[in-house]
Amino acid sequence: MFALPFFRRDLPALKGDRVTLRVPLTNDYREWSVLRGESRAFLEPWEPRWNPDELDRTAWRHRLSRYREDYAQGTAIAFFIFDKGNGKLVGGITLGNIRHGVAQSGHIGYWIGERYSGRGLMTDAVKVVTRFAFDTLRLHRIEAACIPDNARSIRVLEKAGFRREGLLRSYLRINGIWQDHYLYARIEDDPPGAETKD
Repeated sequence: MFALPFFRRDLPALKGDRVTLRVPLTNDYREWSVLRGESRAFLEPWEPRWNPDELDRTAWRHRLSRYREDYAQGTAIAFFIFDKGNGKLVGGITLGNIRHGVAQSGHIGYWIGERYSGRGLMTDAVKVVTRFAFDTLRLHRIEAACIPDNARSIRVLEKAGFRREGLLRSYLRINGIWQDHYLYARIEDDPPGAETKD
């Protein structure tokens, strides 16, 4: 655990060109559960297997507790992504496995509701979190892993300035199956990504 000034309870919203990011709140449950529920078939191939109670209110409370605990320990920050134009929840992004000392690194993971994919919102969100990681958290390296068949996610990362560094064999158990993943990374002095839609 580490106590740094940016890990405080009043973490401000982060703003990009197209999205606003803020920590999840208790009253986000309904919007989150509706968006995740209607996007289930779209999301399941790229996520750990869903529990039977995945969208229940009790599971939601446990999820928020875990987010708060990770945040308090300085190991991760979960954000919800909102469309800047209409204020609707469109997805989520987490900066996790935050390490300081000699590593100064973190790992991002994200999801987006099916009806909001392909609009450039996730690319903007990844750029916003990356800037936050470098400028506020003073990290040096941000990583992301993605299944080789996930062409949309690959486009998001490459447009956000991430570079593919290799293949991680049997890296994560996704939808019940151990899957290979490409490892992507961005270093703080890498040039910014292309300004195009995902």
